Amino acid sequence: MSEDQGYDLSQFKATYFEECSELLANAEETIARLQDGSGTDEDLNAVFRCVHSIKGGGGAFAFEDLVRFAHVFETALDALRSGRAEMSSHVADLMVRGNDVLGDFVRAAQEGIALAPDHGDDVLAHLAGITSGGPAPAPTAAKPAAPVAASVPAAAEESAFKTYRIKFVPTPAMLKTGNDPLLMIRELAAMGDLEVVADRSRLPALTEMDSQASYLSWSFTLLTDKSKDIIRDVFEFVEGDTAEVTIEEVVGAVEGDGWGLFEPLPAEPAKASSAVEGDGWGLFEPLPTAEPNAQAAPAKTTAPAGAPPVASGGPVHTASIRVDLDKVDRLVNMVGELVITQAMLGQQASGFSVESHPELFQGLQELSHHTRELQESVMAIRAQPVKALFSKAPRLVRDLSSKLGKQARLVMSGENTEVDKTVIEQLSDPLTHLIRNALDHGLETPEERIAAGKPVEGTIHLGAEHRSGRIIIEITDDGRGIDRKRVLEKAMEKGLVERGAQLTDEQIDMLIFAPGFSTAAALSDVSGRGVGMDVVRKNIQDVGGRVVVQSTPGAGSRFILSLPLTLAVMDGMLLAIGRERYVLPLTNIVESLRPAPQQARTLVNVGDVLTLRGEYIRLIPLHELFGIKHAITDFTRGLVVVVETEGGDRIGLLVDELLGQQQVVIKSLDSNFRPVEGISAATILGDGRVALILDVGAIRVMGERLLGHSGEVAA
Repeated sequence: MSEDQGYDLSQFKATYFEECSELLANAEETIARLQDGSGTDEDLNAVFRCVHSIKGGGGAFAFEDLVRFAHVFETALDALRSGRAEMSSHVADLMVRGNDVLGDFVRAAQEGIALAPDHGDDVLAHLAGITSGGPAPAPTAAKPAAPVAASVPAAAEESAFKTYRIKFVPTPAMLKTGNDPLLMIRELAAMGDLEVVADRSRLPALTEMDSQASYLSWSFTLLTDKSKDIIRDVFEFVEGDTAEVTIEEVVGAVEGDGWGLFEPLPAEPAKASSAVEGDGWGLFEPLPTAEPNAQAAPAKTTAPAGAPPVASGGPVHTASIRVDLDKVDRLVNMVGELVITQAMLGQQASGFSVESHPELFQGLQELSHHTRELQESVMAIRAQPVKALFSKAPRLVRDLSSKLGKQARLVMSGENTEVDKTVIEQLSDPLTHLIRNALDHGLETPEERIAAGKPVEGTIHLGAEHRSGRIIIEITDDGRGIDRKRVLEKAMEKGLVERGAQLTDEQIDMLIFAPGFSTAAALSDVSGRGVGMDVVRKNIQDVGGRVVVQSTPGAGSRFILSLPLTLAVMDGMLLAIGRERYVLPLTNIVESLRPAPQQARTLVNVGDVLTLRGEYIRLIPLHELFGIKHAITDFTRGLVVVVETEGGDRIGLLVDELLGQQQVVIKSLDSNFRPVEGISAATILGDGRVALILDVGAIRVMGERLLGHSGEVAA
């Protein structure tokens, strides 16, 4: 089946490439365990199955270059798992390279581009060396891609060919599981010379046929150099559950089919001129011609003797389905609009009393409850574990530590923590840069660690967890920590900080995120350009997150990423400041109060503070930050909302009043307007007005700047 025959395979190809992406990621994660010595035989089998599945789908779509490489890769893996070749660190590294090249072929097929004719030939030659059991041969000149059926590795040409007899008997329910026997037959045909004989004995009468049931079975004769295990892998998704498969090696030959498998078939009756000549796979044989003057047999509704009853069992349970992400996004947007409509109805009903319209208020409460459940369910559809993101870290640590001459161990936790897919997509670059930074700038060399009394092997911890309605990702190392003196000197050299400026430790630590900032002594392919940490902060801020640094000289550093669980809907508190309305994320709020006169005071070089249970909390008047008129300016007459930043610090925000808690739909300012300092996004209220969503972390920085400006004016 091909597209030039009138069939549209785009949908099936899209599904295949999605599966390839998952299989390649799983293979890379599994190979990492084989590299560090913690892998098992099952891990090797898992890698084999990944490559085998990619190859099988590639053969169905005639991706010949992909199949050619995957075939050699698969053969090498089979040699390893059968014990014909020995696993070593060199071989494990070669498997990593093989997985990379296989990914290149998959991407080339997906994008419809052609790779260089010799792409991956060096890896291909080494993989063939594993198969032959000897040293890896030198890479050979590139050759045109061979047809699928002739894709035999050079190392396998010397192998003895064997004949196998294969019996394939599907259950009636096999087709309902999505397995196609034609694909299996084609894969067998790609292994060598194949003869096919179909068994039609289970076919019922036409009136009794179930279009979703499988009635045919097959006998195959296969001449190939492949092992029995490789042949059995063709049926790995059906054997045992939905099909009976027997594979026997045939020794010797008898008269019949040429391979000693079948006796000569009796001659077929004469064929009618309109008979079907067969499909080439033995699925449909020519129909016999009706005998002249024969009386028509009465119609029967019973199946042939020995045939199983038509499958009519229970429903087929599917563990998961694939849905286009655009469809999910549209669903999320519609749920957002539903939330706005629900808020609008609640606003319109505020003029009525519960006593006069009890049914209305009961209906609105149920609508609110169901809307929230719907929103949570839709968000769960988009949620994905960060495991897919974390799986790239082991290889990054291993490769980079080797390049830098350092010894490092990666410890991961919370890989199953779920977060919105959009957030995960924005985390790839930040995590890469932070891990590279920990290896390059954080961890010391083995000699330096020994001199400092530390273990030779450094430790990097990558963890994720849910906390207060947000996802927290931490990257911690036990290295040298941030050299604040050097950071400050570099910042002054680049003009990022004025000479003589007095900065806190936290302010100095945050300088590493400045554009163009780097403490590397020399430019290398690892660091020195001053773009990595700037990318981290920008990408995190783009998804409404914050990054915090905690460092102890000589003991290590901790980078804390605080991100929203979703970018669509959030719970917020509606605030009134003058005539304006703002939304404060509910997860940031600790408490709210109206301070007594003795609780609010002004301290020199600190500004307005609130004394709360023996703790001083800085007060920030929001009306001054945003230039709002007609707002309450007296802390004792307004309300103070105590909020917590990602770093754990608390500040108090002066507002006029709290208008109530509600669920709001997040609308990006960057895409609809422009970035505004102190504002993370916007939303539409029930009355149609636009309310801005406050960014607590940015407001804290703006408050410090406001205090410094006030101090300069006072001086």
